[in-house]
Amino acid sequence: MMQLIEDTNLEENELTQYIKTLKRKKHIIFQGSPGTGKTYLAKHIANHLTSSENNGFYELIQFHPSYSYEDFIQGIRPQTSTDGNLEYSMIPGRFLNFCEKAKDCEGMCILIIDEINRANLSQVFGELMYLLEYREEEIQLAGSDQTFKIPENVYIIGTMNTADRSIALVDHALRRRFAFIPIKPNYDILRKYHQKNSPNYDIESLINILIELNKTINDPHYEIGVSFFLTESLLDDLEDIWTMEIEPYLEEYFFDETDKIEQFRWKNI
Repeated sequence: MMQLIEDTNLEENELTQYIKTLKRKKHIIFQGSPGTGKTYLAKHIANHLTSSENNGFYELIQFHPSYSYEDFIQGIRPQTSTDGNLEYSMIPGRFLNFCEKAKDCEGMCILIIDEINRANLSQVFGELMYLLEYREEEIQLAGSDQTFKIPENVYIIGTMNTADRSIALVDHALRRRFAFIPIKPNYDILRKYHQKNSPNYDIESLINILIELNKTINDPHYEIGVSFFLTESLLDDLEDIWTMEIEPYLEEYFFDETDKIEQFRWKNI
């Protein structure tokens, strides 16, 4: 646990709660605004749990608008046979392959689904929606005679960017099957990181600007996270980060409030 605390700069009680929720519910989603470190946190928790347990592992996949049931569960795909002919076979997708691999393990096997809300989730999950709620049961998969059950040692961590408007597409059926954990901008992470890696940099001035900026944004779904600024070369890179990453984001958010954009231009802060 000490290594996880050091890697994430989070408090032990906070990390313990996240892990407790994952073990209880088996499926969790870290949700938060851009730059809050959702994927980073998911990877480090997964690594901690699978490396400290016997024979566990984790994998990461990223959803996108074109991601399908065939990609995730299974589907008929063309294949070339040994004699060169084209054949169509039922091919397992990433989740079935993951579960098959997990059957040979005793420890926790964690699938991280990055940007989970960017896909059409009802379509991608299919029958898995039922199995996520009734983990002890097995059902027949569409298009085949094969039955499937999620192994007991399989866990899912999703990440969701709340600034992405596709979050509205996450229906209540899926929400009931996941525990949603909000990840907010944590200025103490930024403070600890630079105290360790660049102690001569006055990080408090940047933190004060971010606090003021997020007050102006006034929407927890769109706040600016600290991950943008977790770099040892921040002194050299800050202007570039601000003008090329932060300002374009603010231009989109404050598209009809130019005075607020100007207030937080690099030249004005």
